[in-house]
Amino acid sequence: MAETPTLKFITLEGGEGTGKSTLQRALAKRLESEGFEVVTTREPGGTPLAEAVRQLALHPPAGGNWSPMSEALLMNAARRDHLENLIRPALAEGKWVICDRFADSTRVYQSVKGGVSPNVLKSMEASVLGETVPGLTLILDAPLETTASRRTSRNGPDDVFEKRAADFHHAVRQGFISLSQSEPDRCRLIDASRSEQDVFEAAWAVLAATYSLGEMAG
Repeated sequence: MAETPTLKFITLEGGEGTGKSTLQRALAKRLESEGFEVVTTREPGGTPLAEAVRQLALHPPAGGNWSPMSEALLMNAARRDHLENLIRPALAEGKWVICDRFADSTRVYQSVKGGVSPNVLKSMEASVLGETVPGLTLILDAPLETTASRRTSRNGPDDVFEKRAADFHHAVRQGFISLSQSEPDRCRLIDASRSEQDVFEAAWAVLAATYSLGEMAG
């Protein structure tokens, strides 16, 4: 049995439209109801500088197109500021941190379809993260038909990743599935094709078991 993680740092991963933001809100609400302080954040973003990078990376100027290496560098620059100015201070204060996407997204998105070498991405990741590695990563997985329908129902413009072809999204989905298989102690795959309540209950069961929170009512 794996040891209980020392960092109360949870990341939510998966392709577009898998319900990460919805699950983040539900998990935070549940933890707060148990008396814990929770910080919710996202990547790219989370701090003023990182949010500026988010806009640049996801919505480049008309006609602009970042290469996978440029995307990886942008994401890691934003991540370093995010770690230094939000995540690490919150963890040091004993708060839980739940982040909508983190380093695993860079590892998957910027490596697929002829992208950056996984070894290069892992080297960047190690330098940027140091010892601030998530204690638990919940990877939400659903068929492309389901996620495409959810993306269509959203309000607001698509970002550069949401606009990409189905084969890209398929590769991303497979990348996350492979990640869950390669790091089973940290990463747990959640069937996100179910109802919001069912997804939350499955995720909460994993979180409670991972952090030895015990049986909780409600």
